[in-house]
Amino acid sequence: MKLLVQKFGGTSVSTQERRELVVDKIESAVNKGFLPIVVVSAIGRKGDPYATDTLINLASSVGIKNNPREMDMIMSCGEVISCVVLSNTIKKRGYDNIVLTGGQSGIITDEKYGDAEVLRVEPHYINECITKGLIPVIAGFQGISENGEITTLGRGGSDVTGAIIGEALNAEAIEIYTDVEGVMTADPMIVPDAKVMNTIYYNEVFQMAEYGSKVIHPRAVEVAMRSSLPIFIKNTMSDSAGTLITNCDKNRRYRYDKSDKLLTAVAHVGGRARVRILFNGSAKEYENDNHLFNAIASEGISIDMINVNPEFKLFIIVDDDIEKLETVLNKYGYNYEIKKNCSKVTIIGNKMRGVPGVMAKAISALAHHNIEVLQTSDSHTTISCLIESEYTNTAVNALHQEFELGKTALSE
Repeated sequence: MKLLVQKFGGTSVSTQERRELVVDKIESAVNKGFLPIVVVSAIGRKGDPYATDTLINLASSVGIKNNPREMDMIMSCGEVISCVVLSNTIKKRGYDNIVLTGGQSGIITDEKYGDAEVLRVEPHYINECITKGLIPVIAGFQGISENGEITTLGRGGSDVTGAIIGEALNAEAIEIYTDVEGVMTADPMIVPDAKVMNTIYYNEVFQMAEYGSKVIHPRAVEVAMRSSLPIFIKNTMSDSAGTLITNCDKNRRYRYDKSDKLLTAVAHVGGRARVRILFNGSAKEYENDNHLFNAIASEGISIDMINVNPEFKLFIIVDDDIEKLETVLNKYGYNYEIKKNCSKVTIIGNKMRGVPGVMAKAISALAHHNIEVLQTSDSHTTISCLIESEYTNTAVNALHQEFELGKTALSE
């Protein structure tokens, strides 16, 4: 029997009307000869009665510091509630199903509460349910430790649940349903002519997620990539084909890349600060790379866009880490400057690998709009430019236009 994992986000199950649309998708899969494995997020978003943030606020209302273990317990409830409500809607249509928690599904994790890592999946119970003809309705975002502790997988963890279940069951594909038509060339709230992509490669969408796009969790892409599992990003509220995330499909079993574009997308992320540390003797014996970066790492501060020079060190951090970093640098007497209110804008594309002039073209596009590039970093498939946050929208539009991502519909 062909298995298809269908993951539905919080907005997809937020109302009874939308839950009926979810069952339409499940029914369609059955009619095509699949047995669906359904993974569900908590109902709605912040402010909705059973959303994860609502449950967190409920636990916090007492006014004491939350215990991570107990927080995972209450956060896991949102998905369970969602599953039971959706299960009844599916049963009303005449389809037998069974609700399973992450633990009952065999998702075994470590005990890093709030952001647990999946150690393995033991899908024995799921397979038993499938054998009986039951549709498993699985609570996303959660698992269980070796000691029986309930754990959660971090924000966006239901995507990870869908991917690891798909991998463990050797599913045909994974469908991730949300409230957008698919993966787009840029944020449509910023770029009016952003297009839905027909196909995108694993590493490209992984880069998009890493550099600010919030279409799918990066860890879910990693799982699918190592297992060569096709992922479809689709809209619950429409019948559009969505976007296929895959490697090059030589047999053209699904779809193949028909785009001749050099780039795939433009992503952006704000809330960044540029740090410049001078090595001019002020920190004395502590003025060496080994001590500096170890001191920063020991405080759990992540750095990015790193430029190491004998006379200065340049990198960026998230705004939330500024105070912690200042404490470290002041402790050892470093001479430093911090520029706040920065954004990182990134162009992404497999086909730019080895092509000369891409950086020059990007810098030129930004310069045309008088946008100063504060710093750059690049890989084989990405080029990132650090700019002042007030120019973010202009920069994203300029790069999207320069590389003609909106001129030809990539969804043809």
